[in-house]
Amino acid sequence: MTELKGKVVLVTGAGKGAGRSIAQAFASQGAFLAINDLTPINLDETEAWILAAGGQVKAYIADVTKKLPIQGLVNAVLDDWGQIDILVNCASVKPASSLLDMDDWDWQRTLDVNLTGVFLLMQSVGRVMRTQRGGKMVMIGPGPNSEPNFGAYSISKAGLVELYAQARQEFSKLDIQVMLIDPMDETDLIKQALIFCS
Repeated sequence: MTELKGKVVLVTGAGKGAGRSIAQAFASQGAFLAINDLTPINLDETEAWILAAGGQVKAYIADVTKKLPIQGLVNAVLDDWGQIDILVNCASVKPASSLLDMDDWDWQRTLDVNLTGVFLLMQSVGRVMRTQRGGKMVMIGPGPNSEPNFGAYSISKAGLVELYAQARQEFSKLDIQVMLIDPMDETDLIKQALIFCS
């Protein structure tokens, strides 16, 4: 997958879980990693791992649910790396609660992170890719099954399906490729993302 060598990859939610694993996988293929999360606590570990493995990485702290911080994030990445070739949206929250018992704050936060944040990032990064005349974006679906008591999560991910369909249609004219991955597991997610972006 030498096609990834030297590519600038922005990964949100890179402080833990799938986001961290994807960042590590892309770094191992020679990509330059711009990793993002809400706090530096876990992000420091991701950055340290990539550096120890000989990769190139820089961490960016920003709340992906708000437009101004996202624009600041994108501008900072451009200042540091000069381009953004790939966007991988891994930031996600998954509160466990039935619809009848869920607090409205959890409901709104889930939609903000899992759906609105993806839209705002796609919009800001998409404008950069339009100027660059191309790029790739990855979105992550809910996986093979909806789980009980994770209604807000499942609904937010269902919204991504329509966002993906619209973005794919609009962005293809700009040579921006978009993929929605419904992974069986983390290994499958990494494999599909690497293949698509290579």
